[in-house]
Amino acid sequence: MILAIDMGNTNIEVGCVDDDRIHFTERIATDIRKTELEYAVLLKTVLELHNIDPEEITGAIISSVVPPLTHIIKQAIRMLLHFSPMVVGAGLKTGLNIRMDNPASVGADLVVDSVAGMHEYGAPLIIIDMGTATTISVLDKNNNYSGGAIIPGVRVSLEALVGQTSQLPRISLGAPKKCIGKNTIDCMKSGIINGQAALIDGMIDRFRDELGYDARVIATGGLAKVIIPHCRHEIHLDNMLMLKGLKYIYDKNVKKDK
Repeated sequence: MILAIDMGNTNIEVGCVDDDRIHFTERIATDIRKTELEYAVLLKTVLELHNIDPEEITGAIISSVVPPLTHIIKQAIRMLLHFSPMVVGAGLKTGLNIRMDNPASVGADLVVDSVAGMHEYGAPLIIIDMGTATTISVLDKNNNYSGGAIIPGVRVSLEALVGQTSQLPRISLGAPKKCIGKNTIDCMKSGIINGQAALIDGMIDRFRDELGYDARVIATGGLAKVIIPHCRHEIHLDNMLMLKGLKYIYDKNVKKDK
């Protein structure tokens, strides 16, 4: 069993994975002010809540888009498990052929999502990851990572809207009954929920047009379940995609080391 950790700008996804299944997945808040000890205690508590003995964990892997926190989490894992984790980045084999102007600039989260998508669903594939930012990645029919798009995330958009206006209130991310709102709150909800869904639908159309062929669409990330049900395209939700990708990359590099 391995400990898989995906560090995002808002949340850190933690899970334990083995060859048969994902035992659990949890999210804790990203906080660069926390110390190694505080994160070690948090991780220990998560494992205890799911009845996982640290002695059962034989390896760990981290994906991070928060560089200042990467070393802290590595140290926390050393304190808890007494070994160092793998970190997705230069030096790790992924099996992904990245066709970008600067392949090294592709975020670890996009690489992990794409590796999981390649193994779980095959190419061509469009992968939507809805977190702090909404990212869209493309695997072309030859299994190449060929690019994508980065869009302000749902909560980022909502916070910007509320923060830059005087009279618009903070709202929950529940969908309104109708697209045409009849009051301020429903109008805002429609704009955020239906507007984001329409954006996703439109980007899928444009990506497929540019590819010149159809591509299956997968969505993941904490906010995907809020937005994707309102899209008109057929989109498969897979909230475990990141953990699956981390396990594939871990296994590939363990076998290489052996």
